[in-house]
Amino acid sequence: MKKFLALMVALVLVCSMATVASAAEYPSKGISVICPWSAGGGTDSCLRAFCEALSKQLGVTLTVDNQTGASGVIGHEAIADADPDGYTMGMITFELSAYKAQDMSDYTYENYDPLCRVNTDAAAITVNTDWAAANGITDVATFVEYCKAHPGEVMMGGSSSGSVWHIAGGYLMNATGIELKMITYANGAADAVKAAAQGEIQGVTVSLAEARSFIGNGLTVLGVMDTERNSAFPDVPTCQEQGFDVVYATQRGMALPLGCDEEVRAKLQAACAAAIEDPDFIEFMNNAGQTISYMDAEAYTAYLKQAAEDVPQAMEAVGLL
Repeated sequence: MKKFLALMVALVLVCSMATVASAAEYPSKGISVICPWSAGGGTDSCLRAFCEALSKQLGVTLTVDNQTGASGVIGHEAIADADPDGYTMGMITFELSAYKAQDMSDYTYENYDPLCRVNTDAAAITVNTDWAAANGITDVATFVEYCKAHPGEVMMGGSSSGSVWHIAGGYLMNATGIELKMITYANGAADAVKAAAQGEIQGVTVSLAEARSFIGNGLTVLGVMDTERNSAFPDVPTCQEQGFDVVYATQRGMALPLGCDEEVRAKLQAACAAAIEDPDFIEFMNNAGQTISYMDAEAYTAYLKQAAEDVPQAMEAVGLL
């Protein structure tokens, strides 16, 4: 019995030493970073730029893995379900706060170890250029006037059902008294933007960053749902400037599955704090029109907790629940 107990103690010590050594050497290989949304969208572009900055801090390659589908549920659940060894993490987005309310997933912020918030982006009213010109639409006021004259006819893309950009469309309707036909795209905003540029729908309620590749090339921005103009689009007025009190934005941040070693988490948190200051990352975000809005792990967790209460209330207000 004594020999057995001694052997068990020895095994525990060996395992503990191995864990400490592993944490001290972390990371010793590349890291997979899950993106719940399609390549080319705002989340994907933000994440890829941040991964480049993180790789400089960690000294290993970070590879983005787009696991799309089910309005982002597949990717979000894949992050939470990953092996908590520090070699898989991901970017969680606004939609995580909406899944449980819609019975799409039981996962909430409590299924993750948040690392930091990276970005917030305001929605914008962006329309097909040819359609706008043909109907005398030049700003938010003329857009609202047209929509009131054609209730339910204007088709606007808002990413997936119940997503931040879908809710943006509902919020716009409530704020302006118009009726839109919201068209959803399960894989994310990139598909909605392309459809609007090609004239399949009349416009989108996504962020400027996600629409930017077609702005001036098929799409025209009428107004941004923010309190200030976007520095990358200084000529685009806010909706508030045009007399419509519409302010609305998404958020994106980094998270680990629950159960990662404390030292590993601390290393990643420190790397995120340094990466957010990376000059190349800052330049990319400025050029892309995406807003850097860093929060550390503690503040981001508190933010997500509040969002888990606020978002379902907002969804109910715009008729999504």
